[in-house]
Amino acid sequence: MFKGRIPFIKKMTPDEENKLKNKLFDIIFEADTPYGKLFDIALLLLILVSVGLVMLESIPAINARYHLVLIISEWTLTSLFTVEYILRLYCVKNRWKYFFSFYGIIDLLSILPFYLGLFFETSKYFSSIRILRLLRIFRIFNLTRFTRGKNILVVGLKESRDKIIVFLSFVVLIVVVIGSIMYMVEHDHPESGFTSIPISIYWAIVTLTTVGYGDVSPVTGLGQFLASLVMIIGYGIIAVPTGIVTMEMNKASNNIPTNTERCRYCGDENHLDGSIYCKTCGHKLND
Repeated sequence: MFKGRIPFIKKMTPDEENKLKNKLFDIIFEADTPYGKLFDIALLLLILVSVGLVMLESIPAINARYHLVLIISEWTLTSLFTVEYILRLYCVKNRWKYFFSFYGIIDLLSILPFYLGLFFETSKYFSSIRILRLLRIFRIFNLTRFTRGKNILVVGLKESRDKIIVFLSFVVLIVVVIGSIMYMVEHDHPESGFTSIPISIYWAIVTLTTVGYGDVSPVTGLGQFLASLVMIIGYGIIAVPTGIVTMEMNKASNNIPTNTERCRYCGDENHLDGSIYCKTCGHKLND
């Protein structure tokens, strides 16, 4: 992982370098200082412009007329995002922790597709994933109530993951059984579209989730009766994960941190208001 000093910075003493890292950290990762907020707002504007350019480039008429301008603009913005990503790695205490964190992965994925586009042309359009970086807007503008809502949702999903896995496993078993039964009932009628068990399972998934594309549908009376049962079951199944997550969110809503100051050692940014030390690693937050 990125080690040593940034090439264009002159040789400094360890103390000077540590002060530089702390200053960069406050600007890049924190949003409670004038420079930090200015940096984040400028970054958000560049992200919006970048995503807009990716969308414009996908429109043939615009791309044909302004191709060179779009390419130069995208190269410029990606270069800035690359420098920003390197600076993030440089100033954090635990680089691996940031590298594998949610925002660390998003930051990397925001620049990686463009470079992959040099070898696989269409992959550069995945750069629109940069829009996910706008999630920082809640922290930047001190929208604490929205940050709290995000934290409650994250905790609710995390705490309910075991129940959701069991539920999804049950759904997989159900659609396999239903798909197999429908194939047995409808395979003698090619016009129905049930030409194989995988196709029948696809139909079961589409029907159970109440999507209903209509590209495959039963034509026999028994098949239509079974399809009706699947549709009714689908409405009940939709409510199950909602109830599971809601229950866990209610449990979490009474104990969610609201302080968004980020620990430069472990990257945790969810602390109680007035916290001096990180609840995860124990280091001082403003160290």
